[in-house]
Amino acid sequence: MPAGRKRQPIELIEAKGKKHLTKSEIEQRKKEEIKVNAIDVQPPKYLTGKQKKDFMKYAKILLDIGIMTELDEDRLAQYLISMDEYIEYTKKIKRLKRELKNETNPNAIQRNIETTDLYLRYQNRALKQSRDCASDLGLSISSRCRLIMPEINEPPKENKFNKFRKIE
Repeated sequence: MPAGRKRQPIELIEAKGKKHLTKSEIEQRKKEEIKVNAIDVQPPKYLTGKQKKDFMKYAKILLDIGIMTELDEDRLAQYLISMDEYIEYTKKIKRLKRELKNETNPNAIQRNIETTDLYLRYQNRALKQSRDCASDLGLSISSRCRLIMPEINEPPKENKFNKFRKIE
């Protein structure tokens, strides 16, 4: 397999129909693939009450589409925590900007600007963390597009050489 290319599940390869594998290759790939059941998905104890409620909301959606297991609990928790941090820093930045409009003391203005800059860096880190988690969990548009299995609704193609065969 070429370097950098992610290995795809055999069901996805078969559904796309772009790679022709022998029956033995398909069986071998199926044996090698890891299958994990969603046994008991629960919010981690370190989440707040609101985060636990949000966890269950997102977990239900992800379980319904079959892409979450109990192995993903911490990643969803990380997503919720980083989103809360992002929102918290956004509120702090807005408050500091309102205070800056009314400030006249040059030293206070400088402190306000430095604090705002610090919060902007923290906000940016929280946003990056939440985007990484969202991508891993299929919570972003682009990551969902990579997770969707194509449906096999097409009838088999007719052999274009059938017209040359003798029909008895």
